[in-house]
Amino acid sequence: MVTLMTVVGIVLFVFGLLFSIAWHELGHMATAKMFGIKCTEFMVGFGKTLWSVRRGETEYGIKAVPLGGFVRMVGMLPPARQTSDDGPRKLSRWRAMAEDAREASYVELAPEDQDRQFYQRAPWKRLIVMFAGPGMNVILAAILLAVLFMGIGVPQSTTRIAEVSECMVPAGSSVTSCEEAEDAPPTPAAEAGVLPGDVIVSVDGEPTPDWQAANQQIRESLGSTEIVVERDGERVPLDVDIVENELPARDAGGEIVYQTDADGDYLYDDQGYRLYETETVGFLGIVFATERAPLTLAESAAEMGNMMVGVFDALISLPSKIPDVFAAAFLGEQRTQDSPVGIVGISRIGGEIMAQGLPVADTAAIMIQILAGVNLFLFAFNMLPILPLDGGHMAGAFWEWIKRGWARLFRRPEPAPVDVAMLTPVAYVVVACFLVFSVVLLVADLFNPVRLFG
Repeated sequence: MVTLMTVVGIVLFVFGLLFSIAWHELGHMATAKMFGIKCTEFMVGFGKTLWSVRRGETEYGIKAVPLGGFVRMVGMLPPARQTSDDGPRKLSRWRAMAEDAREASYVELAPEDQDRQFYQRAPWKRLIVMFAGPGMNVILAAILLAVLFMGIGVPQSTTRIAEVSECMVPAGSSVTSCEEAEDAPPTPAAEAGVLPGDVIVSVDGEPTPDWQAANQQIRESLGSTEIVVERDGERVPLDVDIVENELPARDAGGEIVYQTDADGDYLYDDQGYRLYETETVGFLGIVFATERAPLTLAESAAEMGNMMVGVFDALISLPSKIPDVFAAAFLGEQRTQDSPVGIVGISRIGGEIMAQGLPVADTAAIMIQILAGVNLFLFAFNMLPILPLDGGHMAGAFWEWIKRGWARLFRRPEPAPVDVAMLTPVAYVVVACFLVFSVVLLVADLFNPVRLFG
């Protein structure tokens, strides 16, 4: 059964990724056709075509390597500028690559389509066409996160007690149960008669309307403390002797504070888990219950904004993680949970999630959040102003827009289109780096995968 659920999770994630890619390309194609640009191909993946069908002037299909997709628009690159010297001349290697790319963009250009080329459209139209792809990823992420935050809800700690620890086991001890630790003293909660299901109403006379207040009051208390709980509809005062204990440090919002190095990167243990800061605080010996609760529209938007910031931070720190991925792939180093993953890695994570046997809501929530994060990453990555990414074409269109505006301002002739073809060698270098990194990720994902559940 575990194997079956693992396969189901992998398949679901693969389809989710393919849909995200197709959805991205749909944004490009829909806006291109809206502006009269001829689109000859709509493909998910690269390499050999596995399946395709032609509808009108466009061929739709799936290719063998699911590392992205593309919409082929005619005339993506402007024609070469005419010079006064019409005689033959030897092209530099750089210019030769640019001219080869230019010729490829006109292969499927028919005589009747001379006025349907991408470069002929106004810069603002080209900006819309190129932004539409990443923009569709943001839209899909917003839909997924709305389902998650406002539909399924997010786990939130409550003041209800889910579990009462029977005894105090020293931190870092190999003992896992009270039966193994015969001399371990009872926890303050067990000794005072706190029961699972009790709801903490106040601590030391201070009301505790939410988990943050209850947790903070307990951590700040020491010695004999009155805790009022609600049990079976009645309020029961309990005298609890709260003791000191070393626990994970928490910030003002109740979030665990993790250890970081001088550069702000998280530190990890030998198993790849984040190390947290510790502090000596009041200890009761309880586990608060969590319940899923939907967020408001404003709260959902704020959470999505936080995710977007996290995605941009991850993208900025990506180059610094490449040596760690290489070490994990070929040197057997431990893979951390925030390590970059590729198509294989994220699909394997989907299988791992399904195999845990979690409640349906929890499983769906985790998978939706990861898929939304993937779409936000696709947006951020494609917005980088380098070819062949969408941001590279957008940068060219934006620069041309500025040049045209400058020419109009000073009543000068309209400038020629920005020749992004001259950046073709740069695009080749970017593609080569991307392919090499993809291979390294593939090896790491196959032989030293990221594991969410240990």
